Amino acid sequence: MRILATNDDGIDARGLWASVEALSEIGEVSVVAPDRDQSGMGTARTLLNVLRVNEVEAQVAGVRAYSVSGTPADCVILGADILFDKPFDLVVSGINEGANLGLDVLDSGTVGAAFRGYFRKIPSIAVSVTAVTGVRYEAAAQAALSLARVVTARDGGRPLIYNVNVPNAASDRLRGVKMTFLGPKAWLENVERGYDGRRTHYWIRHNHPTGSDVPDGCDVWATRNGWVSITPMDPGFVSGDGLGDFATLRDEVAAGMGLGV
Repeated sequence: MRILATNDDGIDARGLWASVEALSEIGEVSVVAPDRDQSGMGTARTLLNVLRVNEVEAQVAGVRAYSVSGTPADCVILGADILFDKPFDLVVSGINEGANLGLDVLDSGTVGAAFRGYFRKIPSIAVSVTAVTGVRYEAAAQAALSLARVVTARDGGRPLIYNVNVPNAASDRLRGVKMTFLGPKAWLENVERGYDGRRTHYWIRHNHPTGSDVPDGCDVWATRNGWVSITPMDPGFVSGDGLGDFATLRDEVAAGMGLGV
């Protein structure tokens, strides 16, 4: 099995190499990761500048590794399309420092990289730990390995994105694993204004809590209660599945335009 590993914290991030070391038990792992922290990039691609790629020394034996002067999405595009001769069976992004939960996943470079694998019909896993200090990677690495085994052993069916969030605890302190759905967006942006001499600058920070209610069974609820959360993401906003019945809305829009349905 061939696995493409990436992240958004950068090529030297501990979480990336914890994941690579675990995944090396089940396949040939190749790493293509940003040359610096690219958190919050979502699915962004670099379209207006060239990309520089450098082969770097891997922190795990037997692994080829490249750093890229671009986003996590760029890394998967380059890794899957041009840097290697053979196709990949799985994309794994992470392990990220900090949770990627609820609708905040749309901002996540970790999840954004997994989207690029999904768009190429490669099963893709994004893995995060719900802490940014004192991060423990062991349980998340075990979760990535176990899920990778299950996903790649399945035959047929369309590839999915699996968004995995693991509480920052030892495996024996976790309650178990829950299959979840995306919770509400937890954070909005706060804009700070500053001054440099005669000029004004603005700093956008992702630090304003929404105060949204958290429903039972969602990913946020699961991790808060000590469960490993696995959220299968077959994007409904791409396929149109699971959006509910909008027949009335359709009829009213058509009537307003003088059209039929």
